[in-house]
Amino acid sequence: MPAATDWNDLQSRWRFPTLGWFGAGRLSQPDHALAEIGAARPLVVTDRGLAASDILRAAGAALTAAGLPHGSFSAVQPNPTTGNVAEGVAALRAGGHDSVIAIGGGSAMDAAKAIALMAGQTRPILDFEDIGENWRRADVAAMLPVIAVPTTAGTGSEFGRSSVITDTAGPTHRKAIIFHPRMLPELVILDPLVTVGLPPVLTAATGMDALSHALEALCAPGYHPMADGLALTALRMIRDALPVAHAEPENLEARSNMLVASAMACTALQKGLGAVHAIAHPLGARYDAHHGMLNAVLMPHVLRFNMGAVGRQMALLAHWLELPGADPGLAVQEWIESLAARIGMPATLSAMGVSIPPDDLEGLIRDALRDPCAGGNPVLLTPEGVSEILAAAR
Repeated sequence: MPAATDWNDLQSRWRFPTLGWFGAGRLSQPDHALAEIGAARPLVVTDRGLAASDILRAAGAALTAAGLPHGSFSAVQPNPTTGNVAEGVAALRAGGHDSVIAIGGGSAMDAAKAIALMAGQTRPILDFEDIGENWRRADVAAMLPVIAVPTTAGTGSEFGRSSVITDTAGPTHRKAIIFHPRMLPELVILDPLVTVGLPPVLTAATGMDALSHALEALCAPGYHPMADGLALTALRMIRDALPVAHAEPENLEARSNMLVASAMACTALQKGLGAVHAIAHPLGARYDAHHGMLNAVLMPHVLRFNMGAVGRQMALLAHWLELPGADPGLAVQEWIESLAARIGMPATLSAMGVSIPPDDLEGLIRDALRDPCAGGNPVLLTPEGVSEILAAAR
């Protein structure tokens, strides 16, 4: 994009992998967005932190001004639970809503998509866990359309076909990936203005989450050149935009590029994820830790663990990012660690307040190995491998 671009005026309409509206101020006309998907009575789903924000007030006012009845649900935790989803479904049914508008970060996105999936289902949500073809159990006609408006640039969940939901009913909390192809939102509004107020620590943590998606997708085994291309482009955009968005919160170009990079990274991860996410999921579920921050801590150690299997990808990435040094894998690892330190990310689990009691270790390893992402790691994950990564990250 030329340096002379006016990011306040730039507007785009994309259909990849779903319909997307990009540009500053695109959230100001939610009535037009609802008309686009043929809905008129939405439930706005967000998290507790955004419930009283100017973003939500403006969206609600615009819906009211357009004469569109709507409701709101904000009882979503940072790591959304099966209970959060059940409460959201109850609110949706009580209000007679015909659609869901998700406004927020990854937690709000995941909860909103799960609520829309479960709107008219008779099976429990865990029946749709991403195992085999469980998704075929869903009654597609009972699902509702979703409009997604991300307020962070990290999870990319707005362009995903799944939700990560913590199961609080079992003997141990674990994160389950709930999947259905129709969970992909029908419309995504990428408005960089709604990300401007994000605190620097969340800009950093969510940005590292986007980086982890692109890196793991690139390293995932299998042949998917389209995903590789998206991952590589996202990684270079993150290299350039994340430090600026962190240091200059109102820089609209950096905010815009992070939103787009996050979306591309999430689209790329259809190729696969790996040990970073397989281990981060149970850590987040057990200790309620921020997912992006966990990924930032785990990435260098997982990369080192996988190095023998990803030499080709590291050579390509080091060249693409113009990293110095004769060892591409080491250059990429040092770049990730340097970027994380530059934007204030902790270097260890203990530095972010996560301490693993010895009694928890066996269950944590078990949950990491059963996570669907474990199968996408380029090196076979074993109990010893997970233990090695955790020991290095402590």
